[in-house]
Amino acid sequence: MGATWIDLLDPSREELERALPVPVHESALAQLLAPRAGDDEPRPLLSAQGAYVFGVLLVPVEPPGAAPIAYREVDLVLTRDEIVTVRKTPPEGEPFSCEAVKTLHGEGRIDAPGLVAYHLVDDVAEAYLDLIDDLDDEIDELEEHVDDWTDARIRGRISSLRHDLLHVRRSLAPTRDAVRRVVDGRIDLDGDALFDRDVELHFADAYDKLLRAAEGLELARDLLAGVRDYHQAKVANDQNDVTKRLTAIASLLLLPTFIVGLYGQNFRDMPELDWAWGYGWSWALIVVTTLLQLWYFRRKRWI
Repeated sequence: MGATWIDLLDPSREELERALPVPVHESALAQLLAPRAGDDEPRPLLSAQGAYVFGVLLVPVEPPGAAPIAYREVDLVLTRDEIVTVRKTPPEGEPFSCEAVKTLHGEGRIDAPGLVAYHLVDDVAEAYLDLIDDLDDEIDELEEHVDDWTDARIRGRISSLRHDLLHVRRSLAPTRDAVRRVVDGRIDLDGDALFDRDVELHFADAYDKLLRAAEGLELARDLLAGVRDYHQAKVANDQNDVTKRLTAIASLLLLPTFIVGLYGQNFRDMPELDWAWGYGWSWALIVVTTLLQLWYFRRKRWI
């Protein structure tokens, strides 16, 4: 006998209670009815609750431009004979589409609720892999332009990417742990396993994708840290160059100032005062010492 799949989009309390196969806990009902609230994402989970399994999935979506990563929420209620999915429309954007899964199973009569749940989880895992690839591309772009973009732009982009990576980590890790519970056979209904061995093996494939996504996320964090360290080293090196130039300029002005101060003393017996070329001598001394310093600093590549 086939099972049933009911897919709801932003349902009312009456619609949800009419569709649910069994009464659910009030906290689960509140989560199913809670509107999608911007950055306040719930924690992804798959949890056995006696006669049913309750799940929360977050599907990551990277919006165009530098906007932060958004999530589309899909909640699940599973029994042996029925699965109810509740999709929520985010404040900005479109809700998650189940059309690809419906193409595989159809909506209404299906073979097994566990397979529908697996394909939804697999779509989530693919979304995380695509997101990590997009973040890697952005980090590569940042690395290519770290020498020609302004410091303010680079710092802003590093801060934005770091925030995105931390945000993804907070949702990816519990999603991976929830799928691991299925793979380990820890999801059951009243003591009996909900998913048969074949479905658990399918979940293992999704778990492997989530593991690859987690490894890719750690690699992306290392790459971003490398770009940040390179930028900080570049800023420090630029500051050293500025300091060298300022030191050279101060030194160029120091000797002429000393010479002018020396001959500006109010002494009557200063020998240069009686020279016919005393004025020219002071100028020659200033020019020669300045040229020698310029030659020295240019040789040291300070200017």
